[in-house]
Amino acid sequence: MTPDAGAQAAFQPIAVAQRIHALDVVRGFALLGIFLMNIEWFTRPVQAMGSGIDPSATGVDHAAAWLVYVFVQGKFWVLFSLLFGMGFAVMASRGGHGPGFRQAYLRRCLWLGVFGVLHGVLLWSGDILHAYAVAGLLLLAFGEIGNRARLWLGLGLYLALAGLFVFGGGLLSLVPLEAMPELAATADASDARAAASAQVYAHGDYGQVTRQRALDFGMIVLQGSMMVVPMALGVFMLGAWLVRSGRMHDIVAQRGWFARLAAWTIPLGLAFVALATRVGTGFDGMREMGPVMLAGGLMFLGSLPLALGYLSLLMLGLGVPGLSRVLSWLAPAGRMALTNYLLQSLVASTLFYGYGFALWGQVGRAGQVLLVFALFAAQVVASRWWLARYRFGPMEWLWRWLTYRQRPPMRLAA
Repeated sequence: MTPDAGAQAAFQPIAVAQRIHALDVVRGFALLGIFLMNIEWFTRPVQAMGSGIDPSATGVDHAAAWLVYVFVQGKFWVLFSLLFGMGFAVMASRGGHGPGFRQAYLRRCLWLGVFGVLHGVLLWSGDILHAYAVAGLLLLAFGEIGNRARLWLGLGLYLALAGLFVFGGGLLSLVPLEAMPELAATADASDARAAASAQVYAHGDYGQVTRQRALDFGMIVLQGSMMVVPMALGVFMLGAWLVRSGRMHDIVAQRGWFARLAAWTIPLGLAFVALATRVGTGFDGMREMGPVMLAGGLMFLGSLPLALGYLSLLMLGLGVPGLSRVLSWLAPAGRMALTNYLLQSLVASTLFYGYGFALWGQVGRAGQVLLVFALFAAQVVASRWWLARYRFGPMEWLWRWLTYRQRPPMRLAA
């Protein structure tokens, strides 16, 4: 039997003992940041995405919003994208990039896309899973390229798109709004749609809210994915490069490399974020499209290095025995990332939408942050309890079944 044939014959769901523990820890940490970012959009219209801090936030709510905007927003979806690329590289290394791997990975992405669309329509219109599915298919299409090519192609793709935002935003910022009357009219229409959707989310029953979610998902989120997909693809390539370079397999031996990476990326990321905040932290929607794009592009340029910096700090922390034990509590939540991500949307939509507890607009940003920490702590404990009894989270188990076309055992052996 050839090595490739042997790899394909052995291609199956990875055993718990073979998982890279550090990736599960980072995935759990990323879940917290994703929830801190997402929860705002369960109580604020998605039409306002990209407009920065809610202008109604004052005092402690404004402080909480500012901290999330500067240190969390945009950074954690990049961190999660790095992990997706790492997962691809791990899966490809076991599958030998042969037909068995490609077919299984194709099914994996297709079913992730199905989960994403259902999530976007039934729970929360701001889903990102569908964009990851498309970017994952594009990553597969690139095949087995050299690792150095993967690094530079990934960086180039991400930075080119971010630079395009900066360039376009800078040009638009020079044009007065009076010279673009059609933009003002579009902004008025968008404000009207945002107000109408807020009424539905705040007071509608499940059917009404679901119709509004489907509309927002199709008209806003899917259009935004045209930008998210290529940027995610670039980050996926960087994540795959990190694994193929061997950096993630022995983090103790790589402490010096991660320390140097953190020393370079964190100051660089903070510098770009500081430039973005100088442009502004809150904008009047499409009426300030130039500053919105300029600040957004600068944020993109800061988000990638900060995400790499956060990753580096976690790797360094895992090399410290006492801190490693604390961080390892995040690993079970990371192993159940899909289940926990969807569960966060289920809980938040039930709390804020009209068919649930109807808290839309009643919880300030500081209260949202406290709620996230409380719910995430419960998820960490629940994930640890669940994985002490079962091999996978519920959605992970289903996803593996659909990917490999064989039902994996769920319960742990006694």
